[in-house]
Amino acid sequence: MSATVHSSILAADRAAGWRQAGLYGAVAAVCLAALALTGFFDATRFAEGLPALAQLADEMVPPDFSRWRSWLRPLLDTLAMSIAGTALAVILSLPLALLAAPNVSPHPLVLGAARTLLSFLRSVPEIIMGIIFVAAVGFGALPGVLALALHSVGMVGKFYAEAIEHADPKPLEAARAAGASRVQVITHAVLPQVLPQLSDITIYRWEYHFRASAVLGIVGAGGIGFELIAALRLMQYDQVSAILLCILACVIVVDGIGAFLRKRLK
Repeated sequence: MSATVHSSILAADRAAGWRQAGLYGAVAAVCLAALALTGFFDATRFAEGLPALAQLADEMVPPDFSRWRSWLRPLLDTLAMSIAGTALAVILSLPLALLAAPNVSPHPLVLGAARTLLSFLRSVPEIIMGIIFVAAVGFGALPGVLALALHSVGMVGKFYAEAIEHADPKPLEAARAAGASRVQVITHAVLPQVLPQLSDITIYRWEYHFRASAVLGIVGAGGIGFELIAALRLMQYDQVSAILLCILACVIVVDGIGAFLRKRLK
């Protein structure tokens, strides 16, 4: 290799390094600006808030588990909401993902419409959807299931579509060359490739749904969150800490089940 070529390579590497360093510096500057804008560096506010936090922590200890029997059904409702919301989200997400993936979508207009719908659904937080569905169908687990499912269609559908989009094109081309229909291409060349990824996405979303279900109970969508907000309103902070510990225990169990399922489905 000549000295000229070698120096050109070194110059290109240095330029790439400077560009990367500049990008990292810009990201760091934006993060610092965001922290400053939100008051993170205001030491006075932290100093004033610490005594209140200390008092709250003192009132939360020791946790009061005297009403643990009355929390069993809300915890079961929360688990049911997470499972039902995940199942409904998967049923709605897969067809939309197939329409939103460029390599299998039937038409560019359909592709654009599907992607726009997915963007809209994930742009509305599930707690807002929970409030809307509580107003529409009343209190209980049903509005929570609908809110979780519709919000998750936007997220799950996007992840499904990206997995389908990055599938190996060779099996698709072979199936089309053999005269397979669009449905046959999807069922025989696309889904077998991406099924492990879709399973991972689904399990992770179920784990998230359990935590989100607890939050939705705060707006009247049933579950353990309803008990949590009731204890907060009555300022029974010892029961609040007990409920939070119950939620933590359930989250650990759900995460363990999810890890087990991911290993079995690989």
